[in-house]
Amino acid sequence: MKIWFDGQLVDHDDARVTVFDHGTLYGDGVFEGIRFYSGKIFRLQEHIVRLFDSMRYLLIDCPWSFEEVCAATEETVAASGMQDGYIRLVVTRGAGDLGLNPWNCPKASMFIIAQNIALYPKEMYENGLSMITSSYRRPNPDVLCQQVKSLNYLNSISAKIEAVQQGAGEALMLNQRGNVAECTGDNIFIVKNGQVQTPPLTEGALGGITRHAVMDICAELGIPCVEKVLNRFDILSADECFLTGTAAEVIAATSLDHRTIGTGQAGPITKKILARYQELVRE
Repeated sequence: MKIWFDGQLVDHDDARVTVFDHGTLYGDGVFEGIRFYSGKIFRLQEHIVRLFDSMRYLLIDCPWSFEEVCAATEETVAASGMQDGYIRLVVTRGAGDLGLNPWNCPKASMFIIAQNIALYPKEMYENGLSMITSSYRRPNPDVLCQQVKSLNYLNSISAKIEAVQQGAGEALMLNQRGNVAECTGDNIFIVKNGQVQTPPLTEGALGGITRHAVMDICAELGIPCVEKVLNRFDILSADECFLTGTAAEVIAATSLDHRTIGTGQAGPITKKILARYQELVRE
């Protein structure tokens, strides 16, 4: 397997990050998860725009231009020899010292991996996944901005541990006001009386690329879709619920805290959106 590492394709064993990299020491960096289908990368430019926005927020000076990062991503996919797969593109602050000062890291580092991924078992896509409500809350943006897709995922990992320990597929994450933000790695949607609803980004959700794609699909199919502040009542009383994410794609959620959502199966609108999404990524 070839990995793009700081300007060139190298073998798996030669793609090594120094232990003094601030991404390793402090989680100081950003990343993108991107899908490719039939050898074509889905919404590549949207992902790279978000990557550069995150770097700009964290004052990470990328040694490569927007066009060069896009080209490097395409080069990595071509070298993988795969038709369908998942890309992990990571930019770290780079090597520095053991102090926090980011200006002691003279040059950022970037690597790109193209590999297979299966976020959830196949049966969950067929039957829907279960969720629990995490005791961990999404922090306020003045504590940790959720619009930055950073390497700091401890908040999500803590919630994921709870879900796994309770036998659930995913954890619902609330914000500091008790409203729904998102899940550990996915955006969340519900369907109520034929209308698709999802929390606004101001509630602590990442601006997901798949989230945007699903909202575009709703507009195309004539399905009403709105951003709306939601709480646990809205999830539990919904007709349908589904999650979206680059790795997860579109997957139904059929229970929360051992309480059935809707019929307990993927609903008709969820299925309709999923079918169109599967067409869209191949176009």
